Amino acid sequence: MSSHSLSTVDVFTHEPLKGNPVAVVFDAQGLSDESMQAVARWTNLSETTFLLPPTDPQADYRLRIFTPARELKFAGHPTLGTCHAWLEAGGSPRREGEIVQQCAVGLVRLRRRGDTLAFAAPPMRASELEPALVEGLLQALGIDRKKLQAARLLDNGLPWPSLLLDSAETVLGIEPDRQALARLGKVGMVGPHEQGNECQFEVRAFTDSPGVPEDPVTGSLNASLAQWLIGTGLAPRRYVAAQGTRLQRCGRVHIEADDDTVWVGGGTVTCVSGTLRI
Repeated sequence: MSSHSLSTVDVFTHEPLKGNPVAVVFDAQGLSDESMQAVARWTNLSETTFLLPPTDPQADYRLRIFTPARELKFAGHPTLGTCHAWLEAGGSPRREGEIVQQCAVGLVRLRRRGDTLAFAAPPMRASELEPALVEGLLQALGIDRKKLQAARLLDNGLPWPSLLLDSAETVLGIEPDRQALARLGKVGMVGPHEQGNECQFEVRAFTDSPGVPEDPVTGSLNASLAQWLIGTGLAPRRYVAAQGTRLQRCGRVHIEADDDTVWVGGGTVTCVSGTLRI
């Protein structure tokens, strides 16, 4: 039996229980792939991460990310939550003002401003969605074709079929046919709020992960959506997106684009600290 420090961090919120939690397992060297997957199944969160010493000299730490079903190359809220836990446990970045995470997608830069962390969105590829898939998604989601503004497959290491809808109201009103959607896979949706709202966009994400039909707040999706929308002039270079509203969460994703980087950030707060014995 081995013992490991364990933290559960709520991400994209400063208020506990209002964001998206990630379980962070420290000192995971020596754990097999099978053990990591078993822990992720047991926590039954959308993601569980495992902290390891870096193998790249530029990185501050290395990270592996598991859903209850499989390992991921990259995910947004686990990146922020793990960085929060690493810093809280006394981690010291090699460079002033920047943390560098090593994961399967490569090196990911993070920055800390006050009580908010943000990651630099990884490179993203956008491509057309097959018309048949778009029509199937619209039917499964119960969306009138007239409310669809655009559709793309966005991939930053984690591919997301994504729909731009006419309004936040349309996004929040979706009542999907779960069986039909399960046959098609996951999908992300975004729609603009009316002017004057606290948030400029509303986001929802239906997943293909067992036990997680809708993700509370999705960093990887928001990163790709920001790169797509800002890159095509459909969003300002700085905005706030809401996610998790229908799940009684209050996720807030802060987007900021500088010269060549889109930063995806939010609040992080530790809700659970303890010891994992396996």
